[in-house]
Amino acid sequence: MTAATSIPLPPLANDRFLRACLRLPTDVTPVWLMRQAGRYLSEYRDTRAKAGSFMGLATNPQYATEVTLQPLDRYPLDAAILFSDILTVPDAMGLGLSFAQGEGPRFAHPLRDEADVAKLQVPDMDKLRYVFDAVASIRRALAPGGAPGRVPLIGFSGSPWTLACYMVEGAGSDDYRLVKTMLYRRPDLMHRILEVNADAVAAYLNAQIEAGAQAVMIFDSWGGVLADGAFQRFSLTYTERVLRQLKKKHDGYRVPQIVFTKGGGLWLEAIADSGCDVVGLDWTMNLGAARARVGDRVALQGNLDPNVLFADPEQIRAEVARTLESFGPPSAGSGHVFNLGHGISQHTPPDSVSVLVDAVHSYSRQQRGAAG
Repeated sequence: MTAATSIPLPPLANDRFLRACLRLPTDVTPVWLMRQAGRYLSEYRDTRAKAGSFMGLATNPQYATEVTLQPLDRYPLDAAILFSDILTVPDAMGLGLSFAQGEGPRFAHPLRDEADVAKLQVPDMDKLRYVFDAVASIRRALAPGGAPGRVPLIGFSGSPWTLACYMVEGAGSDDYRLVKTMLYRRPDLMHRILEVNADAVAAYLNAQIEAGAQAVMIFDSWGGVLADGAFQRFSLTYTERVLRQLKKKHDGYRVPQIVFTKGGGLWLEAIADSGCDVVGLDWTMNLGAARARVGDRVALQGNLDPNVLFADPEQIRAEVARTLESFGPPSAGSGHVFNLGHGISQHTPPDSVSVLVDAVHSYSRQQRGAAG
């Protein structure tokens, strides 16, 4: 379905996602879901049981390929996203990542003082070979026998700031006390961490692109916990440092870049000017207002509240329609990728995702018909 455009697109059976990212016309609004491969699917739970642990799953390219494809086998989604974790980079830096049953990630060697920070350096990307092998494996699985790929593959990383939060706190946090104490008391140490992180993330994403990722996404999951001013200095500046280093093209094709800052609505215009192609929005933002604020500088991604998926089918359809109406009919130079405003809950009924994907495609097709 690739039309002749000035932006070359890779041969794909379904290229809607890439077209929307690059603000090209699409027949319907494309949809994929953050954490679309995950615990809400019984087949994922079965594969994880075989792998023995989350990291056993993430570090095995065969299992990572299997779980990446599972949601595509269930639903007509418009993109696949690599199954991995945002904390693989600091793990490769030697911080000792682990996942205890029923708990979030934890680092054995968090960064707490000057000596810890002084030792930090961009890791050898060979330590992350399992990720790049998974990317290549997924691409092969999406295009068996050399056929055009079913859908594009998205690679990703945590943002420099979000990685720093985990690296300093040693785990998730409710108040970010340790990382913010370092930020305000020793900004020199924080800037050093962020510089290393930014260069590591850029190298990591470029290696994913070289392995076959056709778009990349930076998850600034904790950018919204920063004060105004601090966000610009300690998060956005380093996301921009990543974006400046990223490959814009690979094999002659454009590689769209998405930035998602949870709680970042206050800084929407600045994020849109960061150099990315797409700005992801959480569910607190009004899509129409966001579109008015950024114009057609970037495409937008989002932004249904994930908890809508616990509602009845008719309510899910109504909320999908409301979200699409909020963005409005697509116009020349605009782009919208439908997504949730954050990751899908592990408790989500799988049938609700079927309703969601069908509603996005059917309602957005009607929208285009009415607009035409």
